[in-house]
Amino acid sequence: MAVHPVVAEVTERIAQRSAKSRAAYEALWREWAARSPHRARLSCGNLAHGLAAALAEDKARLRDLRAPNIAIVTAYNDMLSAHQPYEHYPERIRAAVREVGCTAQVAGGVPAMCDGVTQGQPGMELSLFSREVIAMSTAIALSHNMFDGALCLGVCDKIVPGLLIGALRFGHLPVIFVPAGPMTSGLPNEEKSRVRKLFAQGKVGREALLEAEMAAYHGPGTCTFYGTANSNQMLMEIMGLHLPGAAFVNPGTPLREALTRAAAQRVTGLTALGDRYTPLGEVLDARALVNGIVGLLATGGSTNHTIHLVAVARAAGLVVDWDDFAALSKVVPLLARVYPNGEADVNQFHAAGGLAFVIGQLLDGGLLHADVYTVAGEGLAAYRREPFLDGERLVWRDGPTRSLDRDIVRPLDDPFDAEGGLRLLQGNLGRAVIKVSSVAPRHRVVEAPARIFEDQDALAQAFERGELDQDVVAVVRFQGPKANGMPELHKLTPHLTVAQDRGRRVALVTDGRMSGASGRVPAAIHLVPEAADGGPIAKLRDGDIVLVDAERGVLEARVEPTEWAARRPAPRPARLDAPGLGRELFAHMRRAVSDAEHGATVFFHDDMADSREEER
Repeated sequence: MAVHPVVAEVTERIAQRSAKSRAAYEALWREWAARSPHRARLSCGNLAHGLAAALAEDKARLRDLRAPNIAIVTAYNDMLSAHQPYEHYPERIRAAVREVGCTAQVAGGVPAMCDGVTQGQPGMELSLFSREVIAMSTAIALSHNMFDGALCLGVCDKIVPGLLIGALRFGHLPVIFVPAGPMTSGLPNEEKSRVRKLFAQGKVGREALLEAEMAAYHGPGTCTFYGTANSNQMLMEIMGLHLPGAAFVNPGTPLREALTRAAAQRVTGLTALGDRYTPLGEVLDARALVNGIVGLLATGGSTNHTIHLVAVARAAGLVVDWDDFAALSKVVPLLARVYPNGEADVNQFHAAGGLAFVIGQLLDGGLLHADVYTVAGEGLAAYRREPFLDGERLVWRDGPTRSLDRDIVRPLDDPFDAEGGLRLLQGNLGRAVIKVSSVAPRHRVVEAPARIFEDQDALAQAFERGELDQDVVAVVRFQGPKANGMPELHKLTPHLTVAQDRGRRVALVTDGRMSGASGRVPAAIHLVPEAADGGPIAKLRDGDIVLVDAERGVLEARVEPTEWAARRPAPRPARLDAPGLGRELFAHMRRAVSDAEHGATVFFHDDMADSREEER
């Protein structure tokens, strides 16, 4: 199937825009690839340190230099439900690679904070920057030159992007991401949302709210709604960095364990010591990146990836911006409805056909590049297949060619929507993204007086006082990366949804984030330039009429131009620089970070500036 012309055009545009930086990146990883095996370059003292604690059989293989040694980079902790299953993965991986005459070592651990725990709390201000720390921790883990390939153990929000950014700087190594899977289904997401709204209105108490939350988040595994964590898993699969069908198999099952064992053995065969060398730098090219964006749009995935994929691309020498997302969104249909875009959870999505069905549909429609490198070694067509156990043997067979539940997943010729639902808004307030896949058409255009807030607690207090029971555009500013690290603002969702349910015309405008669970209220998010960078959002005042038009892509303050030009931005709130919970340790990142459209990253600034200047 020929690639869709818009998909081809966007891919070519990215490749041309990135020509200089991508060439430099490829030269870097190819130079290091030529040095394999890297242990051979270590001194005797270096090597002795690296194998001192190994078992005797592993020491012999490590000294031999012909058997691949695999790095395990783990984000394990047992507070984070999605990562708790990783506790015993290293020992299983070591056993699996010994079966094929190889070795594996835990090269290092990376931090893994849970946004579900920190939502609405001061610790959330460290969340986005944890991605940079994870990337650097991954680099430290792989810097020992002991390794011929790597397995990355991570699932959740900033963790997978951070692992991938760090691993990409070692693009000469083959890398497979090894998921842990979603928890089994608990309290339905719509019921959880209903209780949250009742609590926001004071109709149920904290005990009822806690019971509902614990029934929803009840065991090991990823949260079952389609937020950033599960969008991460979709991306790793559609970009060819998982084994096919690995994303949404529950923890603790025989199939999950078989997939982990297979990933461990598979990566040993992709190293430069064998004849199927498949380095990460070759897998993640412009085509794979576009495949990731297409998958995000087709499944209604997390808006966080309009930031993370930009940063990941930069780590691979590629330059992508929101115009690329918007162009693809116009031609990629929405094929899945998973909460918050629908009522189903990811387990139901997987059972209804899941990624094998979606990838097959997108391939048949020419909306994905099939001719890409993947860790499966067969191009993207391998990801139309699903894993099964034939006795104790792991096998793959053709995935479903029809949806088993058309309320959850649909074919290309009968999508939920003709477009992906991610749109770019522009106007005198700057540039923002909006996710409309879960916003009813009647709510997609809001023109109303602004109410200005500088944190989420202030909005919650105004709601409790009854001050939001009106048509309103809630403006929550000084929430960008330079201000306070760009925390997610989920605390806003129940209050704004209640106001909308009461028949009010409601929208949100913010330079902060709302993740993959932004819900049914139109939310213009990731606004650039941000308030702390002198952005126009800092000039807004209570009562200004603001237009949020997701149909025409307009974000505008309806203020007389002369008055607007004369206004001075509001000053940076002093509280943003207050210490506490480690915020002070990240001050240098807040000073150095790029804006959201450039990935909200402290890395690669010079390359980005050079690439954008050349394109202009």
